[in-house]
Amino acid sequence: MVRKGRPPAIGPTQYEALRKVVQEHPHATLAELAIAWAEFSGAEAPCTLTLRRTLKAAGLQRQRPAMRPSQRAPTTRQRYGYTDRHRSASTHAGLTDAEWVLARELFEQASGSRGRPALYDRRSMVDACCYVLRTGSSWRSLPTGIYPPWQSVQKAFVLWARDGRFEQLQERLRQQWRLRTERTVQPSEAVIDSQSTRGSAQGGMLGFDAGKKVKGRKRHLVVDTLGLLLAVVVTSAAVPDRAAAAQAVAQACARTSHGLTTLWADSAYAGQCAQEIEQRSNVKVRIVRSSMAPRWNDAQQSLWPQQQQSMPKKRWVVERTHAWLERNRRLVMHHDRKPIYAAAWVWLAQARMLLSRLA
Repeated sequence: MVRKGRPPAIGPTQYEALRKVVQEHPHATLAELAIAWAEFSGAEAPCTLTLRRTLKAAGLQRQRPAMRPSQRAPTTRQRYGYTDRHRSASTHAGLTDAEWVLARELFEQASGSRGRPALYDRRSMVDACCYVLRTGSSWRSLPTGIYPPWQSVQKAFVLWARDGRFEQLQERLRQQWRLRTERTVQPSEAVIDSQSTRGSAQGGMLGFDAGKKVKGRKRHLVVDTLGLLLAVVVTSAAVPDRAAAAQAVAQACARTSHGLTTLWADSAYAGQCAQEIEQRSNVKVRIVRSSMAPRWNDAQQSLWPQQQQSMPKKRWVVERTHAWLERNRRLVMHHDRKPIYAAAWVWLAQARMLLSRLA
């Protein structure tokens, strides 16, 4: 029975000629091979699908097209962000000689002191603590060969935090910086604020801040008008700002030899909290609220105190201090179970910043 229909574009009698075309163009694509067949046979170029089926029926195999070299000159791909160059220059870079001169008295053993001499250099121990502060890594992730064993570094940090070494270092550097900026040694005005940060699964004192929708802890800070720390109190995030304000202000007054006369605060510390601070610490509390322009609650304006202050330049310095602290990844989330160690990281963070300024 003769099969009727349209004849194929390339019949079985043309397979031998197709073989010659494929041999002459071994690396040609299907489209290029179709054009070569049209030039050879004088017929219309078949589509690539028809040519593929014909090659399969004829038992012909094409070679893979050769990779064509790029016309563009090879260039080194530029990488942005954090590279090995930054890691070697900043992450593992410890205190300079000038910075260590300002801090060595608090960490090195006094000459002639009793006890077993230190097994590891105290400067490398402080550098390891700064590395953990900056990178936010765990103690076990300390690079070996660069710093002492992590067990020794962690033990030294715990002892220094309990003795208040980082707090003492920040106090010395704060006074030196105030003198350099032509200020008095102790400030007369301060600013108070708090910040809620997340807590890890390590346990410890955790709570939920319903206002910020954060589960973790809260740092209550009192700073001077330069943004330098005067007091750090770490509580659960569930503790209101006004509940820890008296403790933070009392700590700040003790550090400034009761030289504080004015405390700037936001509306969270208004009312009974402000009165309690004024009675206990003898400090005038000035509440900073937004502008009292007419709003939807004009009927309630009479309930507010008449002495309202617009946002002065002294109020936002505490927000800048929060931004300074968040440069250190260890302070983005709480990993320590006890608040005393969480506060020690805050003191160390600003002490490290002041060392770079003064050195």
